[in-house]
Amino acid sequence: MNQLFKIFIIVLLTFSMVTSCVSNHQEAKVVEGNPNVILLIGDGMGLSQVSAAYYYGKNEPNFNRFKEIGLINTSSVKHKITDSGAAATALACGEKTYNGVIGLDKDSTEIPNLVEELSLIGFSTGVISTSSITHATPAGFYSHVWNRGMQYEIAEQLVNSELDFFAGGGTKWFMDREDGKLLIPELEKNNFLINSDITASTLDPNYKYAYLLAKDGMPSMLDDRGAFLPDYTKLALDYFTKRGGSFFLMVEGSQIDWAAHDNNSDYMIAEVLDFDKTVGVVMDYAELKGNTLVIVLADHETGGFALGTNDGDYSTIKPVFATYGHSTTLVPVFAYGPGAENFKGVYDNNDIFHKILSLTGN
Repeated sequence: MNQLFKIFIIVLLTFSMVTSCVSNHQEAKVVEGNPNVILLIGDGMGLSQVSAAYYYGKNEPNFNRFKEIGLINTSSVKHKITDSGAAATALACGEKTYNGVIGLDKDSTEIPNLVEELSLIGFSTGVISTSSITHATPAGFYSHVWNRGMQYEIAEQLVNSELDFFAGGGTKWFMDREDGKLLIPELEKNNFLINSDITASTLDPNYKYAYLLAKDGMPSMLDDRGAFLPDYTKLALDYFTKRGGSFFLMVEGSQIDWAAHDNNSDYMIAEVLDFDKTVGVVMDYAELKGNTLVIVLADHETGGFALGTNDGDYSTIKPVFATYGHSTTLVPVFAYGPGAENFKGVYDNNDIFHKILSLTGN
């Protein structure tokens, strides 16, 4: 009996130690100081889209450089399947809301976003997108409107936002507007240099920088967009480094989503590979500079994309789609840098906002 009792005690103590370790592991770990935060969003990029980088790229994917990986649920308040407006609001503002809404909660009340929150504690801020800069995902980080289609209003809000750097398409929302308002002069009054042809050495930290490089969305990779996304991401990082202090930068690969909506695998794979190259630029910076948290995720998955067999031939891959719309599949989160371990696990998309704020002194 005594021997059995001893065994029971040993088992009980072992169990307690294991559960204690698990509980401690789940607690958020505090980061000293304010790290830079770079959030990369592959719009519509589910796990199969990420996987495409492994089978269609010439080089080892930059996704391999991450050790901390999680999954997020993307459903919005009312719908099991989110749109980009509700998803952007969840990521940028920390609350789930209705599809189509930007920067408002489920009661239609304005809620602060990461750009606003982090600007209050001295962060420089920027957004870059291969869509119009007023499109749903970038707008979620500086705007508050009840309908994502209100791009004239979103552009006006950008002019008066806390952003220090932005790049993307969307000139038609800032000039030659139906209401006759001229927003480019307003940007210049707010200390922005517009479409300046500068290099890292000529960047002036006393100015803000705005790049509006297409009438609406940027060209696709198949239409020779070139290295816009990695190059302007590097430019932004050079700019923030010159300014000094901490910064927040959101970079969106918008057209992964557009291609998946079209069920166009060639288009989609080209956009994924461009996004992966941009991830590489960011990871090079983070590994060199340190004190930089990198988070790579999607706002949702689009297309129900899968890498299937080619008519039962297990030696070849055939890209297939299940829908022309979004899906409700969980999407991956990759994290690197100070506090990256807090992004492991399975949780809701609005938790991203709170995790970032908890690691930046908020």
